[in-house]
Parts: sequence; C-alpha cells; structure tokens
Amino acid sequence: MSLAQTDKYYLPQPSLWPIIGSVALLLMAVGGTMTMREIDNGGWVLLTGVAILFYMMFGWFGEVIRDSEAGRYNSQVDSSFRWSMSWFIFSEVMFFAAFFGALFYTRVLSVPWLADAETGSLLWEGFQATWPTAGPGLTQDGFDFTPMGAWGIPAINTLLLLTSGVTITWAHWGLKKSNRTQLILGLAMTVALGVVFLGLQVYEYIHAYSEMGLTLGAGVYGATFFMLTGFHGFHVLVGTTMLIVMLLRSIAGHFTAEHHFAFEAVSWYWHFVDVVWVLLFIVVYWLI
Repeated sequence: MSLAQTDKYYLPQPSLWPIIGSVALLLMAVGGTMTMREIDNGGWVLLTGVAILFYMMFGWFGEVIRDSEAGRYNSQVDSSFRWSMSWFIFSEVMFFAAFFGALFYTRVLSVPWLADAETGSLLWEGFQATWPTAGPGLTQDGFDFTPMGAWGIPAINTLLLLTSGVTITWAHWGLKKSNRTQLILGLAMTVALGVVFLGLQVYEYIHAYSEMGLTLGAGVYGATFFMLTGFHGFHVLVGTTMLIVMLLRSIAGHFTAEHHFAFEAVSWYWHFVDVVWVLLFIVVYWLI
C-alpha cells in the first residue's frame, strides 16, 4: 500500500539539495558583486553559481516528481503544497504591489510636489508636473525620449496573454476529463503564446532603445517603465519554462484527473502573470 492511501505524512530522507542551492546563491552573489566591481574572473564565478543552481533545481524537482509518481504523497502533503504555492503567489503580489506603489507615488504625489509654486520652484526652476517626465529639471523633449504607447505590440501582447489564459484552462479541462490529447494540445498552445509574447517584448525593448530614446537612463519614466515591464517579462519567462516542464511531463504520461497539483500550481502562476499584465497595460501603457 502506498503512503497516498494512508494517513501518514510523508517525510523525505535528509537531502543535500538545500545546501547545494545555498552554495549556488552565494556564488551568484559574490560573482555578481565581482562583475560589477570589474574584478577578474567575476563572470566565471557568477556563471558557476547559475550552473549549480540549475543543477540543484533539476535534481531536487526530479526527486519530488519521482516521489509523486511513486504514490508517496497523500492529501496532507497535497494540502502543504497548495498552501506553499498560495503563499508564494501572495509574496509575488506584494512584490508587484511595491513597484506599482512606486509608480503611483512618482506620478500622483512626488511630481506635483516638485512643481508646487511655493516650494518646487526653489528646488527645480521651471519644472512642470507633466507625465511622462524624465525627472526634476528635465523635460521629455529635453531628454529626447518618446513614451511607449499602448497600441501596437503592447495591445498584441495583451491579446496573447489573455488567449493563453483560455488555452491553459482548456488544457485543465482536458486533464480533468482524462483527455490527454486536449491536455497536451492546450499546453503546447499556451507555451507557444508565451514564447511569442517574450519575442515581442524583446523587440519592443530593442525598438525603445534604438529608435525612441527610451532607456533605463531616461529619468524616472524610463526607470519605472523598465522596472515593471522587465520584472513581469522575467515572470513570463519563468512561467513559460514551468509550462514546458508540464508539457513534457504530460507527454510522458504524468498526472491523473484526480492528482495533478503540479499542473494546477503552474496554472495559478500563469493566471497571476496574466492579471499583472492587464494592470501593466492599463496603468503603464494606456494611462500615460
């Protein structure tokens, strides 16, 4: 009888993976610092840390998958996984809330304060409370950059992510009905949409830097724009990677209609990424 059929909570054997992950993070931090300070071999230390981190993730996740496929997880372990993923997504919500808060503070509070007739003129003569702005003492024309509009690639990317939310839900329905073909096809379409989104995001960044003068150095507007869209793009990359893993596992015959939390966790994360993008499209691109 497998542990999944008992009331006992499964406890894995002591593992070295947390220590290996800690070493990887330490090397990445040291290597990143050495690289920024232009110390010899800093890049190699950083790359070594990244390689060890990928090795740790591949090995650790592989053990979890093997334990799951062996039937060692019961409802108590499943509940732990669900709570863990819920708290992780909550931490991501707070992560983006801080960045949206920084944008709100800049646009709604600090820019008008700096242009106040009584106090602002003493600090920044001639500064006007307009958005987008490069910052105090600088104007959009003076900094020579063009703000990113909503229509075009951003609108197309919004359609792509909204469609991907439909395709992953369709794949989930297929899994619940034990329709393996629908599951694999839905996941493949979702992965394709994520890859196209990332490709268009890269093209948008190249266009911004080469033709619009919109860079990280373009004052407060450039900083907030790339901070929000860049971190969201990183989350799309992580989500697409997880979707590829789910697709490969589905092709290998993993998951059943009753037990498939790994798939659910990735779908939760992907829907979260979709919601964040809708907010980004409205606040960052549309309401400029």
